[in-house]
Amino acid sequence: MEITYASPSSSELAEGATMPASTRPVKIIPLQHPSTTSTSSSSSSSYPSAVFSRWSSKLQRMTWVEWIELFLPCYRWIRTYKWRDYLQIDVMAGTTIGVMLVPQAMSYAKLAGLQPIYGLYSGFVPLFVYAIFGSSRQLAVGPVALVSLLVSNVLGEIVDSSDDLYTEMAILLALMVGILECIMGLLRLGWLIRFISHSVISGFTTASAIVIALSQAKYFLGYDVERSSKIVPLIKSIIEGADGFMWQPFLMGSIILAILLVMKHLGKSRKYLRFLRAAGPLTGVVLGTAFVKIFNPSSISLVGDIPQGLPSFSIPKNFGYVKSLIPTAFLITGVAILESVGIAKALAAKNGYELDSNQELFGLGVSNIFGSFFSSYPTTGSFSRSAVNHESGAKTGLAGVVTGIIMGCALLFLTPVFEYIPQCALAAIVISAVMGLVDYDEAIFLWRVDKKDFLLWTITSTTTLFFGIEIGVLVGVGVALAFVIHESANPHIAVLGRLPGTTVYRNIQQYPEAYTYNGIVIVRIDAPIYFANISYLKDRLREYEAVVDRCSNRGPEVERIYFVILELSPVTYIDSSAVQALKDLHQEYKMRDIQMAISNPNREVLLTLSKSGLVEMIGKEWYFVRVHDAVQVCLQHVQSLKEKTPRAADPALGDDSNSSFLQRLLQQRAEDSSISQLESGNRRVESKDDPQLEPLLSRKA
Repeated sequence: MEITYASPSSSELAEGATMPASTRPVKIIPLQHPSTTSTSSSSSSSYPSAVFSRWSSKLQRMTWVEWIELFLPCYRWIRTYKWRDYLQIDVMAGTTIGVMLVPQAMSYAKLAGLQPIYGLYSGFVPLFVYAIFGSSRQLAVGPVALVSLLVSNVLGEIVDSSDDLYTEMAILLALMVGILECIMGLLRLGWLIRFISHSVISGFTTASAIVIALSQAKYFLGYDVERSSKIVPLIKSIIEGADGFMWQPFLMGSIILAILLVMKHLGKSRKYLRFLRAAGPLTGVVLGTAFVKIFNPSSISLVGDIPQGLPSFSIPKNFGYVKSLIPTAFLITGVAILESVGIAKALAAKNGYELDSNQELFGLGVSNIFGSFFSSYPTTGSFSRSAVNHESGAKTGLAGVVTGIIMGCALLFLTPVFEYIPQCALAAIVISAVMGLVDYDEAIFLWRVDKKDFLLWTITSTTTLFFGIEIGVLVGVGVALAFVIHESANPHIAVLGRLPGTTVYRNIQQYPEAYTYNGIVIVRIDAPIYFANISYLKDRLREYEAVVDRCSNRGPEVERIYFVILELSPVTYIDSSAVQALKDLHQEYKMRDIQMAISNPNREVLLTLSKSGLVEMIGKEWYFVRVHDAVQVCLQHVQSLKEKTPRAADPALGDDSNSSFLQRLLQQRAEDSSISQLESGNRRVESKDDPQLEPLLSRKA
């Protein structure tokens, strides 16, 4: 739909001037203004009511099957389980992860400062619970290196690891993490973690991996090393204790580590050997145990006695330490969201099913709560084991159940054998696992693509290494949020110009061939407008007046800017502070005889402007659907200002004036015939054409 638009200019612009006879009406698309009377009463509570109505309607439409799936996500794969196709694959995948988890669980427990048996406990009950309440079908839950380091770092500052209180606090921490994960899942607060940049995550995990590897050096070197999450005390302790170096555990640990790395590399690089990746930890443990049983070296420390049997039910104790553990519980929950939920969503996409991140977070929380009742310390999804589970072809959560059964069998029958495992073999398993977390490839990529993200990666990794995990995370998140705030307060703004031969307007810096018009500034704001960035926007608009005035090369020759067109299509939101600032800007322009025009605001933005009175203040006739419509109308007014003093015909010219009139008439007809092609972009202006004569205004009403 088009309407004929021939509105006079504002009183300031048209004072003492009349529209010349040569000015013709132009056709524009009318902008639909929302009715403020019908929506003002409901808009104040539109968002909460819309959310409530959406959820209530969704709950009313749910069937009994969907209700069961909501509380028991495992029902989704149980009711569609293909026994002939899936059973053998799930059993093989679960067995593979079980073989991988048994030695890893003991290694990570040692990293956490706990006895190896608590690693086995943590890989038992949580697996069964997650298989019921977790929504991912390939995620492998259990102890992980990063969480183990966090547990050791925090609890080690409160109590000695040899004290029973240390173990009780680790179990209490599992309960707290589980409750926090459940609350965040039920309240659907998983989106909060989106504010942590991927650069922060990569820098944090890289630094943590280095700290974890150095903390395991004591089992290779044969002497004690100070327990710390900072690199300087670790290196200092390693150097100071060099007199106690023993070559036997160093040689054994180095050989086992080399075997693990070779098997991991072969498993990743060759599909027919991918079973080696999962068998690596078990191979290292078997080789180390066999060597100890055969040669009985006294210089190599062993795991020692491990209790036999399944964990008994017990309620966590020492709730008086809850307050001191809250920061760590939040940090571990953040790691769970970043690592576990991210992996789970990626695996769900690869296997063709949907996954709700909040429901996944709730499943992890329930598994931690139940695990704490059976002597488990905090667990989450493992990246390495989940990758192996996916590569092994796991189809459903039954693979996790099989892994849990293997862990139960290990607790019942194999613990007498585990006491002969060399501690350097478990340390080699930990080092092999965390070496993949050193993400130097990401640092190279960030340096090449975005220097700001590389700076964020460097800051996070450096502070984590030298000041500890908690400070590293806080600094990384703080700097990331500072970058976000800076980008939000200083949004991208573009001066638009018209691409020759089209009605398309683009950034003149990106498209140098685009041109602007004398007396008109077209500005596109590429962000929501709110209190934090409105001052910046006003300053930039004032700058653009001078810049555009110098580079304009089309339209009537005028001495200054008469129109400022704001392209608001990228603006998704505008607040009251920004509305008031726009009012002030309009008044400032009015005093300087400059008219503001608005192009293509969305419905919510236009409704806000209408309720604030800004639409009436500027004038409804200055709101347009397209930038091109606004330019046509503004250029018409610029022409009227240029031609408000028509030249009188010189009688001495005689027939020459008639000839000149005929030439102008023929030129006008030629321009009229090409308007439709030019406006649609099918005709491009030739270089021989006079740019001042390029038709823009529609010549026919």
